[in-house]
Amino acid sequence: MSETLEQRADTAPDGSEPVRTATVGAPAEAGPEGPDAHIDGAPAPARRPNPFRSALDGVGAVVVPWARVVWSAAQPVLAVVSGLGWVVLAIGVIATVAGFILGWAELVFLGFVPLAALLASVAYLFGRSTFRISIHLNPSRVTVGERAIGQVLIANPGNRATTPTRLEVPVGYGLAEFAIPAIPKDGEHEELFAVPTNRRAVIPAGPAVSVRGDQLGLLRREVRWTEPVELFVHPETTRLHPTAAGLIRDLEGLVTKTITNNDISFHALRGYVPGDDRRYIHWKSSAKTGQLMVRQFEETRRSQLTMVMTTDSRYYADDEDEFELAVSLTASIATQVILDQVPISVVTDRLALRTHTVTSFLDDSCRLQLAEGTFDTPRTFARETTKRLPAPSVVIIVAGSRLEAQEYRGIQRLFGPDVNVFGIRVERGARAGIKDVAGMNVMTVGALSDLAKVMSRAL
Repeated sequence: MSETLEQRADTAPDGSEPVRTATVGAPAEAGPEGPDAHIDGAPAPARRPNPFRSALDGVGAVVVPWARVVWSAAQPVLAVVSGLGWVVLAIGVIATVAGFILGWAELVFLGFVPLAALLASVAYLFGRSTFRISIHLNPSRVTVGERAIGQVLIANPGNRATTPTRLEVPVGYGLAEFAIPAIPKDGEHEELFAVPTNRRAVIPAGPAVSVRGDQLGLLRREVRWTEPVELFVHPETTRLHPTAAGLIRDLEGLVTKTITNNDISFHALRGYVPGDDRRYIHWKSSAKTGQLMVRQFEETRRSQLTMVMTTDSRYYADDEDEFELAVSLTASIATQVILDQVPISVVTDRLALRTHTVTSFLDDSCRLQLAEGTFDTPRTFARETTKRLPAPSVVIIVAGSRLEAQEYRGIQRLFGPDVNVFGIRVERGARAGIKDVAGMNVMTVGALSDLAKVMSRAL
């Protein structure tokens, strides 16, 4: 007997909640949300797997590894085809197919010609050479305008003579090409090239690459033999007078040869002169000589020079000559300070230059480039780049002609009242001079030769 679902609510005699009864066995009626409605608290029904997706995943698991293997094997072969070669191949295939479809024999012939040329170029790729190649730059560091010569030395360590080949050596933005003849066993061949040094820069030379291919440039097989080497073209600098006269005295600093009457490094005794401090009278020597003797001392100084040079293009004239002059001025001052063995820090917007030796500093100065600034104001730039540096005793700010005078004053306020702050305003061709900006000396320099004279007046 079929059973039907019954569900009724009877009120209990005591007035409590209705008692629900049900007869189980008949199919439940669909609610307002349908038979597939999910009941809160019940486990979600399991989704049926998509057979199409499963099949696609299975095919991908098999095809992808094989595709990677095929691509790894085909990539070296495809790499020998140059851009022009791909164009010729495309023209040949399109013309040939179109000729067959249209029944145009002349078009088929025109399609076979580039394909035949591409096929004939394959013969130029064969051949194997064993080279030992090295690149030397003499010298590896020059000043702007000095001559620099590069040498490529090709040796054959193999057991038989090499076949002629072509060698390419990138030099800066240029390319040096050499036709290398056949080199006998254990033989050597030398090629020379000139490196342009008319601008301050770091010029890479290399890598040396041997090239095999046809004369049309359809196919090209390259073998790299060396790593790049760098030529440092240092900025032009000028000799300055020693800067010790402009540094601040400090009783815990470096000993100098300047004689003073009150310090901690004893130098000698001299006769008493009215006005000398009696605390420095050496009584024992005075008793022996019968006259008052006073101690003399060697002056000691502890100085820390900080140079802040902006490379922000907003503060320089349109031409790069003004920026190059700023680099030369900075390099001239820093080089002299390093030679004087005075601690110095040199910072720019993007680079903190090494100042351990003159060579390392000049090498880093070759990498300075004019670019868009990363700081909103010069004051922000100076604050962020110097906050981790040692406390300075002298600060020199170097900028172009477009930096306003009040901006120098804003940077000066970042440092204490006991810090000497100077500004160098670079304006190519301008008359050299010194301007007082609210008690701060701002030097205008229009040529590198003016720097020594202006610095001696300012310090």
